[in-house]
Amino acid sequence: MSLRDGLLLFVAVLCVSASAPLIAACAAPALAIAMYRCLLATGLTAAWMAATSRRLRLPGGVRAAVGPGLALAAHFATWIPSLRFTSVALSTAMISTQPVWSALLARFSGVKPGRLVWTGIAVSVVGVLLLTGFGELDADAWIGMGLALIAAVLAAIYVAFGERLRATTDLGSYTTSVYAVAAVSLLVLCLGLAVPLLGYAARDWLLIVAITVIAQIGGHSLMNAVVHRTSATVVSTAILFEAPGATILAAIFLGQSVGLSLVLGLTVMLIGLAFVIRGSRPRMPEPGV
Repeated sequence: MSLRDGLLLFVAVLCVSASAPLIAACAAPALAIAMYRCLLATGLTAAWMAATSRRLRLPGGVRAAVGPGLALAAHFATWIPSLRFTSVALSTAMISTQPVWSALLARFSGVKPGRLVWTGIAVSVVGVLLLTGFGELDADAWIGMGLALIAAVLAAIYVAFGERLRATTDLGSYTTSVYAVAAVSLLVLCLGLAVPLLGYAARDWLLIVAITVIAQIGGHSLMNAVVHRTSATVVSTAILFEAPGATILAAIFLGQSVGLSLVLGLTVMLIGLAFVIRGSRPRMPEPGV
């Protein structure tokens, strides 16, 4: 990997790491943040396609985007609220388990996980136990971790859906259509639950824009650019640094504490996840997760 690609990947991981702390700092309702992130991302990708004279090509029509779009909406609808219950560190740690669920889902497609994958899963479980302090968490923290864990499973489902659709369409068409479905789904959910969608402070609107632009443009777009010159394994492994990166940023800017059990558990869990990634030979992570 060249120095240029290494620097781009570093910036991408830093941008992705900033997402959770920015969400935690935003006072807008969690579901509204999720909806606006998807809506703004749709607008950004659609504008990029228009500026580059690209046409929306989606084999199978909009129906093809319904599965991954709903999975992405459900992912954001569980992960972003998790940050209202638990710390950035614990939430991003649970989200990082997505490769484990992807490997297990692949088992149902006839792909048998190898010994390295099972070893990695076992090590990751030990890491999670260390993270929780073997039960020394309050009820809210458990709720938050549970939501983030569900979000990780949904992210794996989204990736599984996305692998099929990405094989027959370009990145711009895929991202625009899937984010549009996710945005509409989350809007319906917000309206159904009477979630306030207006009346936020100017600071919160700026944070919502920053969450979308930094994570989507600075994070996932750079990763998609780098993967073509490196490999999906390198990029997937680099993404593991999102959790420690987010933890450090939350400690600096939000004052969230970082204890020894957290550092130890996160380290062990990430080592296990690296084994899973190495053993499963992942494809490029889907944009937006």
